[in-house]
Amino acid sequence: MKIKQISVFLENRKGRLSKAMNVLSNAGVNIRALSIADTSEFGILRMIVPEPELAEEKLAENNFVVKVNEIIAVEVSDEPGGLDTVLGLLNNANVNVEYLYAFVEKKINKAIVVIRTEDLDASIKVLEEGGVTILSAEEINKL
Repeated sequence: MKIKQISVFLENRKGRLSKAMNVLSNAGVNIRALSIADTSEFGILRMIVPEPELAEEKLAENNFVVKVNEIIAVEVSDEPGGLDTVLGLLNNANVNVEYLYAFVEKKINKAIVVIRTEDLDASIKVLEEGGVTILSAEEINKL
């Protein structure tokens, strides 16, 4: 149920994001989800891609600082309170959420929330016990 996520350190300067996208495009890597967090000096581009090892390799070859870590992706009702329910389960189990990002998948009428917590195994257990659907990498790549 854990999914590999690519995190790319980007200097906050013109063309750097475009260059990263160009590298992935030329390598034939499709991006299923992404998020960018930034400061005035740098940004962190986080992505879910079908071929994380290939993305890591190609970005590193082009002088990007890349890290691969694990996240989980869950289905959330695409309605008010959907995310609150999931976060409530984690909060009640004292699991800290480090960050999250989301996208909406209209084929299944659900929002997909990507979550990084300090304890993914505990998060998976709590969410499964709470009836939350946790998606595999294969399921994300089919959306």
